[in-house]
Amino acid sequence: MDLGIDVTLWHWAALLAVIVALLTVDLLLHRGNKEPTAKHALVESAAWVACGLGFSVVILLLWGGQAFSEYLSGYVIEKSLSIDNVFVWAVIFSSFAIPARYQHRVLFWGIFGALAMRAVFIFAGTALIDRFWWMLLIFGVVLVFSGFKVLRHRDDEGTQGHDRAVRLLGRFLPVQSELDGQHFVVRRAAKWVATPLLAALVVVEVTDVVFAVDSVPAILAVSREPFIVFSSNAFAILGLRAMYFLLGDARERFHYLAHALGAILVFVGIKMALSHWWHMETLVSLGVIVAIIAVAITASVARNRRAESAKIGDHGPREG
Repeated sequence: MDLGIDVTLWHWAALLAVIVALLTVDLLLHRGNKEPTAKHALVESAAWVACGLGFSVVILLLWGGQAFSEYLSGYVIEKSLSIDNVFVWAVIFSSFAIPARYQHRVLFWGIFGALAMRAVFIFAGTALIDRFWWMLLIFGVVLVFSGFKVLRHRDDEGTQGHDRAVRLLGRFLPVQSELDGQHFVVRRAAKWVATPLLAALVVVEVTDVVFAVDSVPAILAVSREPFIVFSSNAFAILGLRAMYFLLGDARERFHYLAHALGAILVFVGIKMALSHWWHMETLVSLGVIVAIIAVAITASVARNRRAESAKIGDHGPREG
């Protein structure tokens, strides 16, 4: 629904200034190519979540409870859908054999590009919906289709972009097979040559476009205000690097998360397709999304416990 809130250029300028400041701090904290530890990733993830939730208070103070609930819904949707993005990044880095100490550099510029692309998607999406209401139906169908597609993820997802990225880069720069520290391009025999780090960045950017096709319409299902949609999207994306280093290798531990993400996309797709005739309260939508994630995590933990119990039973001592 259209909030009809008064968003000025000063609001946009302040938001962009905050984002640039956070990116600068993040870059300064990771100047030396150290491999991040799980403890540091957990602390950083908590800090990014605190920033995202803190901005929700700003939204509440400026524009009231409806804007606040729409921001929170958008933030939770983007954060939950980004979990799948994190798992795909892990596969990409594995396929390019990128060491953990260099992955933050790739993700920093990858997320920087993602913010710019999401802004384009968001303004284009809101403009289309404002002009053609039936775009709600199209976006809704896309989300439902994407939801079912998410349920069929393959273990090698992300690796198929490896060869395409190398070929694409090869049209502009020769691509060498070995890394050269943290450099994206290096000078070889008076010519610039791309490294696998740049190829990995290209794949990360391309996959983010694919994920944006899902996540931006999903957030537009709960809010049509560009400032709310972009800010919730941006704060969720800013914390993805820390989330990656925390959860990048945890795909098997959260077996049912893919099912949950698919269910969320189907839910918001149906909600969006019907929104021209029937409106679900934003807080109700948020409750449904949180419940789906909670059930998936609980079921995953229970599955892991059963597997551990079965393993102990198979290898336990036997009485003669």
